[in-house]
Amino acid sequence: MSLDDEPAHRRIYALQLLAKAGIDSNERLLAAFARVPREDYVGPPPWIFDDVFGGGYRPVASTDPIVLYQDVLVGLDTKKGINNGSPSLHAAAFHAFKIREGETVVHMGAGVGYYTAIMAELVGPSGRVIAVEYDAALAERARANLASYDNVEVVQGDASDWPKQQVDIVYANFALDHPPQAWIENLAPYGRLIFPLGIPAIENSSRYGFTRHAAYLMIDRQVRGFGAQFLQIVSFIWGQSGKPVPAGRHAGLEAAFRARGLRKVRSLRWKTEPTGEEWYGEEGWGLSFDEP
Repeated sequence: MSLDDEPAHRRIYALQLLAKAGIDSNERLLAAFARVPREDYVGPPPWIFDDVFGGGYRPVASTDPIVLYQDVLVGLDTKKGINNGSPSLHAAAFHAFKIREGETVVHMGAGVGYYTAIMAELVGPSGRVIAVEYDAALAERARANLASYDNVEVVQGDASDWPKQQVDIVYANFALDHPPQAWIENLAPYGRLIFPLGIPAIENSSRYGFTRHAAYLMIDRQVRGFGAQFLQIVSFIWGQSGKPVPAGRHAGLEAAFRARGLRKVRSLRWKTEPTGEEWYGEEGWGLSFDEP
């Protein structure tokens, strides 16, 4: 991958994204964002942008793909609130992952595959990306969009059932109120997980919704346990589930968010009893202020 080989508007886009994400230097990530044409993933015009300042969706008065090369959310299924999310947010996550060539990545909630493609560029031909998408229509679009990538497999299914074996990276693009067992226990040694941990804006709703509180949580598997840290506050589509929510979980998480202390989290307690102060905890897991 060479940044100089890509069109000027995509090079400028990549440079702006990394600058906005606070990334001083990451040549591989720059090249990956410059290489993947966003217009190949968001569908034909007219495009619809999501106004993050509360104005809702609005059509774009241009059919020139250059307008897509800014840090905007592009509507994919506006009735469900599904977007091709903020590129700078995903750039920050990819930088935190430090994705290496040859690694295996599982992308949960892959949508139409744009960010899957960028990760496929980062792991290279010797790596592998499994894209998991619950929505059948989006999964079909992702499968078509990613057909040129021999190192990508698209799966239509429930993300809580994946991965099936150990992987280096799990990246989830929907919010949950807990870390699923498969995501934690199938992290390879030194594997990394990022997902939005939070609570829904509307409880017990059958509609697609968003988070009331959420933050990107990064978990990494270490020799003696799991490190954990919050990366930044985020707003994400809520990952619906038919499973009952344990009593008190959402109230407890809301209290934890309101009490702040996110920056003090250092480790994930997993299937053990608590031994120190925790930002939030329940039977089986907790986010501790202790080192792993």
